[in-house]
Amino acid sequence: MPDLNQFTFKQVRYFQTIAEAGSFRRAADRLGVKQPTLTVQIASMEEALATTLFERQRNGVVLTPIGRDLLPRARRIAEEMKGFFDQAQGVSGQSTYRLGVTPTLGPYVLPRVLPSMHKRFEDLRLYVREAVPAQLTTDLKSAAHDVILTTLPLQGEDLEITPLFRESLKLAVPLEHSLASKSVISAQDLVGEAVLTIHEQHLFHRQVSALCESLGATVNSDYEGTSLDTLRQMVVMGMGIAFLPSLYVASEISDSDALRVTDVEGVNMSRDHALVWRRRSPARVFFRQLSEALVEIITEQLTDEVTLL
Repeated sequence: MPDLNQFTFKQVRYFQTIAEAGSFRRAADRLGVKQPTLTVQIASMEEALATTLFERQRNGVVLTPIGRDLLPRARRIAEEMKGFFDQAQGVSGQSTYRLGVTPTLGPYVLPRVLPSMHKRFEDLRLYVREAVPAQLTTDLKSAAHDVILTTLPLQGEDLEITPLFRESLKLAVPLEHSLASKSVISAQDLVGEAVLTIHEQHLFHRQVSALCESLGATVNSDYEGTSLDTLRQMVVMGMGIAFLPSLYVASEISDSDALRVTDVEGVNMSRDHALVWRRRSPARVFFRQLSEALVEIITEQLTDEVTLL
């Protein structure tokens, strides 16, 4: 029978990290401990539970069937312990939360909303990491992130999804392009046009591809940008036209840039963004307050680029 007196929360955290890292070495690096320490603690945990949690392989470890069953519980224990310490501090905002954001949104919206956010929650600390939406969702479910600011669509019964705002997309055209001289650009003007976009791993790529299909344009797969900045430079160099998010345009493009940025008449080009957290998160009440504050700040500061959902 398992000996619970030999069982510690630290072992649960070690177990979760090894399972997510896929090896003792990588887990030790993440935790900032020596690998023998992990080995000893997991061996003690397996002895206390009277079961084997990991199958050792040449290039790492994989979970045993019982280990796979226990991992979701380990994550919930970690969340509850974090909630325990947050409540002990007295105020939910007096903590550091891990915020995941998409690289095509975070750098262009956070600098504009965080100063006001910190005025409202003076003790709030956010550790911000960027990743594509699919990775953000995976990391949120595994508790690598506490909350994410991401682009919709997104699914997950175990997630609380709070839509925040809709961001319009703009058409960027190099000055020497034939469309640059038109006073109004319509959907018909884009039929047959090759459109530049960023790498296919980004949700933005799929959104632009769907938009091009609806307009009768094509995606230029021979040239893909690694970021929105790269995409803008490709347009400036005359390599093609591109769609750019309005928050990026407002943040990064000036009158001195050698390109024209405009709407497409009669075409609704946009993408939706949401704040998302785990339904069982101990900080879920605070995250709802955070989303309400974000809506108020966006209403005050970003109405030229976005509309509320």
